[in-house]
Amino acid sequence: MASLLALKGRDKLEWYKVCDSVGTGLENNLDVDNMRKILSFSYYDMPSHLRNCLLYLSMFPKDSSIDKSHLILLWIAEGFIQGTKPGQSLFELGESYLNELINRSLVQPKYNAYDYMSCRVHDMVLDLLCSLSREENFATTLNDAVDLSPSMKVRRLSLQNSTATDAAALQVANMSMEQVRSVVCQSAFKLLPALSSFRVLRVLDLEECNISEDSSLEKLGNLVHLRYLGLGEIWPRLLPEEISNLRFLQTLVVDYTGNLPSRIGQLKDLICIRVNGKPDVPKGIGNLTSLEELSSIDIDSIEILQEMGNLMELRVLDIGNTDVLVHRSFAEWLCKLRKLERLRITEAEFEDDELILDDWDVAPKHIRALELGNAGFSRLPDWMKPLFLPHLCSLEAYVEELHQEDFKILGDLPALRSLDLRLGHEWAGLPRRFTAAAGSFPCLSYLRMKGYVQPFEFQQGAMPKLETLDSTFLWWEMTQIARNSGGYDLGLRNLSSLKLVTGYVAQRNR
Repeated sequence: MASLLALKGRDKLEWYKVCDSVGTGLENNLDVDNMRKILSFSYYDMPSHLRNCLLYLSMFPKDSSIDKSHLILLWIAEGFIQGTKPGQSLFELGESYLNELINRSLVQPKYNAYDYMSCRVHDMVLDLLCSLSREENFATTLNDAVDLSPSMKVRRLSLQNSTATDAAALQVANMSMEQVRSVVCQSAFKLLPALSSFRVLRVLDLEECNISEDSSLEKLGNLVHLRYLGLGEIWPRLLPEEISNLRFLQTLVVDYTGNLPSRIGQLKDLICIRVNGKPDVPKGIGNLTSLEELSSIDIDSIEILQEMGNLMELRVLDIGNTDVLVHRSFAEWLCKLRKLERLRITEAEFEDDELILDDWDVAPKHIRALELGNAGFSRLPDWMKPLFLPHLCSLEAYVEELHQEDFKILGDLPALRSLDLRLGHEWAGLPRRFTAAAGSFPCLSYLRMKGYVQPFEFQQGAMPKLETLDSTFLWWEMTQIARNSGGYDLGLRNLSSLKLVTGYVAQRNR
């Protein structure tokens, strides 16, 4: 109720309308039907585009954890997100839709270490959505508890029945698929009709399915209206080249380790390529100038890297290949990605003189997460300051040399929730002890630092939200401190939210 009223203006008549609309629902607050009336009022009070987005959540099973970007990309494929402002992408607008549903308390965010990356729907809200979905024929759900009418016209199909009984298969077989716009299959791949039966399909989400060797994707290229294609584990590990026929395709999500189709550069409407397997990027990738997400891939040549210089809309980049990353042009390209929100580098091993990101000298102002693995910097870069990184929530990197003043700068980052640093102090013999001062790291909940020499000191009022501390202690330095000062005090008692401390005690030969 508070969320509903907060969205109303300070107009007495508007508030009276709210009171009159929900008054009957409050007469018996133990009655589920009356509670649904209140929830229904919140639903009908929303603009139509938000209603469609909310109803789409009825396509997912109870207690599902729904990936945020997955949901927004489905909304985009359905055409629910339209009317962007200059400089605003469809994804950004979709993110604002989801935030509004969260603010109305109709969707619940689920947080990881640094941001909400998924969401869920309360059981009572989901019951309402499923009921409204059936009434409006928005979506047809097949699960163990629903008996479908064969004569029902299917617009969107959600296959949630894991048992895949003969009766369920018969129900699906008797349905007309000619008007189906969207198929979301959770665990009932055997119930999926032949792809040739779909005429106007825009969404095919099979990400939770194992697509076995005897399952054919040969008609996939005929789904010419497809905007969203999500495929689970594929056997054999081969995507058909016919995917290049899907000229309206916006999102490609696939779980396999084979190569991408060689003609993927023809799909100029693509905004997201997400592959769990790090395939090499094919030639022609530079034609995909609308691409906003590219993960998880390898860049196998300088030529491909130069071609990727055209991808200026990237928000998410996840790469693993090391040969190209040490090239100066990679850092120069990063300087141009002004819309980058997340950079992830995995499986990277570098020599001491190949700290590839020292030439990265401009901060992307929208960056939220830097997960660089073993890649990083010789010193903390000048742009890693609160003024330039107001939204940075997660930092994982290698820093060869970190000073107390650098640590203080990190402590002033206003949104930082997760900090994971590997330092070169242990091998360089740098005697550094970091002090977290009062008021520093106001949002930090996870701290992991490895490779430094002396232990932390936490002052009263530092890291008020820290829950997890993971640290390395070198036995030799610890004993020296204890002998010289009669002991040492880390100040752990000053960390009021601390729940878990993990320490690794190492003995270095002198």
